[in-house]
Amino acid sequence: MKKLSFILFFLGMVSFSNAQTFKGTNDQKVQLGLNVFGYGTGVTGSYDYGLMDWLSIGGGGDFYWSYDDDKFFVYGRVNFHLGDVIGLPLNMDIYPGLNIGARTEGFGMTAHLGYRYFFNDRVGAFVEVGNQGALGFSINL
Repeated sequence: MKKLSFILFFLGMVSFSNAQTFKGTNDQKVQLGLNVFGYGTGVTGSYDYGLMDWLSIGGGGDFYWSYDDDKFFVYGRVNFHLGDVIGLPLNMDIYPGLNIGARTEGFGMTAHLGYRYFFNDRVGAFVEVGNQGALGFSINL
């Protein structure tokens, strides 16, 4: 996981892309990926909508599989985008956030630190680490 984060960060540092990861108000992102730890191994999907230059809200869902039984987590999410605040290039963003919702066993809440890197204006990659971990693709709408 650390190796993947470093590779994405390095690619972002040497990139000459004009893509912008978070545009602020009315920005929309869809993320699709894999959950690699936390509640289990599975798939994830989320949507983020920009409210301000540094804040987005959205929702998502995770589906986990195991030998015993399948599990899910459906949630609302909030992210605080720091890329512009700390002076990252426009095609990179770091965002801490929270997911709050319903799991198979009841209430669920996770915290994460996310990183997005966009290869062009439409497609990028993301990684989120915290109570659970996910990595995959991010799409600008």
